[in-house]
Amino acid sequence: MISNYIQTLILSIIQGVSEFVPVSSSAHLIVLSELSNFSSNSLIIDVSLHLGSLLAIIFYFRKDLMNFFKNKNLALLIIVGSLPLIVIGFLLYNSNLIHYFRNIEVIAWSTLFFGILLYFADNFNVKKKFNENLNIKNILIIGMFQIFALVPGVSRSGVVITAGRFLNFSRYDSSKISFYLSIPALAGASVLGLKNVVSQNLEFNILTIFAIFLSFFFSYLTIKYFLAFTKKFSLKIFVYYRIFLAGLLFVIIYS
Repeated sequence: MISNYIQTLILSIIQGVSEFVPVSSSAHLIVLSELSNFSSNSLIIDVSLHLGSLLAIIFYFRKDLMNFFKNKNLALLIIVGSLPLIVIGFLLYNSNLIHYFRNIEVIAWSTLFFGILLYFADNFNVKKKFNENLNIKNILIIGMFQIFALVPGVSRSGVVITAGRFLNFSRYDSSKISFYLSIPALAGASVLGLKNVVSQNLEFNILTIFAIFLSFFFSYLTIKYFLAFTKKFSLKIFVYYRIFLAGLLFVIIYS
């Protein structure tokens, strides 16, 4: 029983942090499972973790979300930016093609490649501002980049921030765009997960409530402090960490 709570705590930290910073949760879970007897195959816990992150992002940006009713343009941009991921994700999942990407070698190489891509993107000069230059064209390009997040190891937040930096948005604005686009992504994952929970007659219990609370807590802290981080520092520490993580995965694969 205690071990279940410890595993839920670890999963909550991984979910809360990796959902919003440019690192991959898939890579961490593989390394963790290889170094211990750790397992993370509970559907209802997975759904609970995504719900916690969704509630955290909604709570953190609650004032902005309330303004969506007044700022219809921003709401439209978020919808447009989310459409590529929704459409391609639907096609890949329904055709079962998504399962071809779910192996450790793909995760290792995508962790490395998109980490290096982030390195180059983070060197781009800032020429655009969120409130002035985010338009249909820019958000659609970012949305197309977000499709790569369907490949495990890429990191949804990482690839969105990379796209934003390539388009000359600041680290802070690129991260903010990533957080806004996480709302439809997390909502979609939560709805699909809840549908499977209902179909399998699973029930929420104390452990799942614990998972939602912890995921909310760690997600909220990550959002708050990562945004503050992007105002002062570059993203290279995440690049170096991804290279290190990819190295661990290659050791696991080829040893």
